[in-house]
Amino acid sequence: MRLSEILDVNNIIPDLKARDKKRALEELAGTILSTRTSLDKDSLVKVLLERERLGSTGIGDGVAIPHGKFHGISDPVISFGRSLKGLDFDSMDGQPVFLFFLLVAPENSASVHLKALARIAKLLKNSSFRKTLMELQTRQEIYNTIIQNDEEF
Repeated sequence: MRLSEILDVNNIIPDLKARDKKRALEELAGTILSTRTSLDKDSLVKVLLERERLGSTGIGDGVAIPHGKFHGISDPVISFGRSLKGLDFDSMDGQPVFLFFLLVAPENSASVHLKALARIAKLLKNSSFRKTLMELQTRQEIYNTIIQNDEEF
């Protein structure tokens, strides 16, 4: 599965306004709801917050990959957000998070869910990729860079 199959350019937020975890999840979920209008935002955010209670999805190096399985969708979808100032996300390394990939997958899709998480994590291990994402200006530039780097794997 390629990220181009589950990431829409309209699901990218170049400058997250949120200053805390809950608001960041709401903002990221909001982009998904703009293209998946049948979903309930409160229910989706609740699923994401419940997952965060199990352990933070802030994996370190300024990155978080919040994720959850949701009954209201039939195929996985991701959104991307960038916080220019960084925010506290209870990250494993205790540092602020700047780059967010939110993954929402169908409830009974363990394999697809794990493959997508692994693909995103692999991309984000590259420090020059993370640095480039912080320097880009537009939603389209961010989208193109994510897709291009994903295709190189």
